[in-house]
Amino acid sequence: MAHNTTTVPSHHHHPTTSASHSHSHGGGMGDMMMHMTFYFGFKNVELLFSGLVINTAGEMAGAFVAVFLLAMFYEGLKIARESLLRKSQVSIRYNSMPVPGPNGTILMETHKTVGQQMLSFPHLLQTVLHIIQVVISYFLMLIFMTYNGYLCIAVAAGAGTGYFLFSWKKAVVVDITEHCH
Repeated sequence: MAHNTTTVPSHHHHPTTSASHSHSHGGGMGDMMMHMTFYFGFKNVELLFSGLVINTAGEMAGAFVAVFLLAMFYEGLKIARESLLRKSQVSIRYNSMPVPGPNGTILMETHKTVGQQMLSFPHLLQTVLHIIQVVISYFLMLIFMTYNGYLCIAVAAGAGTGYFLFSWKKAVVVDITEHCH
């Protein structure tokens, strides 16, 4: 039985048809492998910037500690911003509104409304801290997206430890569906 085979020239290779393929990251590091599945390794691991490459176990240990601390700091920053917001709130107003009660009665319910002035130092500080928080959250997301198991564990463990250390006094309603900071 004869088999006819067709050879496709290499310039027609489509990267999504191969299970293992390289992506050029620019900056002369075209030989770097971009993993699309979780792996545990410490050779040629790019960390956020093309010049920041992990190549030894010691460098990975240092990166683990740094990422762990960054994730802890992120959680602490969220709690610090909430605390600063509570301390800087001004213009407290109480509003009463009628609500239906039992047996057709009308009850008055009082709500406390708190505000903040837009052109104030506390609001400017909150804005700067918010920008820092957003940048750190994207850094942590990009670190997780390296799919390096060690770095993913560092992000998760640091965030968990930070939450444990900084959020224990926090008494608020928690939205358990919020996972994308």
